[in-house]
Amino acid sequence: MTETTGRATGSPGRAGSIRLDKVSMAFAGDRPVLDNLSLDIPAGRLTTLLGPSGCGKTTILKIIAGLIAPASGTVTVDGRPVTGPGPDRTFVFQDVALMPWASVLKNVAFGLELRGTARAAREEIARRYIAEMGLAGFENALPHELSGGMRQRVGLARAFAVDAPVLLMDEPFSAVDEQIRRKFQEDLLGLAGIAQKTIVFVTHSIEEAVILSDRIALLTPRPARVSSVITPDLPRGGDTDALRRDKRYLDTVDAIWQTLRQYLD
Repeated sequence: MTETTGRATGSPGRAGSIRLDKVSMAFAGDRPVLDNLSLDIPAGRLTTLLGPSGCGKTTILKIIAGLIAPASGTVTVDGRPVTGPGPDRTFVFQDVALMPWASVLKNVAFGLELRGTARAAREEIARRYIAEMGLAGFENALPHELSGGMRQRVGLARAFAVDAPVLLMDEPFSAVDEQIRRKFQEDLLGLAGIAQKTIVFVTHSIEEAVILSDRIALLTPRPARVSSVITPDLPRGGDTDALRRDKRYLDTVDAIWQTLRQYLD
């Protein structure tokens, strides 16, 4: 499957472009996870990693984040080699880890506090993203007083509040039900449109990838390589329910499924 055209292009001057060049990875006692994987991730756009279970999607995120180093190959952000974690990248894990003793406001502002942002400024920023996530009025609530979906929203607000150019998201919506998941997808598209971040998103859902993504990198089974990059020919934002009935959406979902199903035989 070859790359198709569609959706808005990223701003060439926007920070956050990522390049993985011939990246390989293997863990002790296990067969290789990544094999000479190369991928360019443009700045200011949402790129989804999609492939068979266990193919190394989360490993790729951790390598970009600087949490683990590849066995070979290079990873750069804006042309600078990744040698460890940095303030230009924020990671949203599958299970949101909130400080149980801290309020919603303090949890959202925590990353800014670590960066030395003055209290008044960080609380102003935190309140803005709390409101964007529909949590206004819950600033003083503790995590145990919130539903699972609300805690997930707090985690997203915290990630956006630090305003790192690169946001790495590892199946952030997998633990919530379908109705909440669809609302989160709309929230993410809205926030992404405002913040213009480079987002690298991991999901097992073809439908979610097509709804959210500017670009979808399809991965082969382990050891993973990029088999193709798809650019859905779909409008960004708007009514996602209507989008799910769009023939272009349905055709893209089916085409990706036909590509991935061969790995299940």
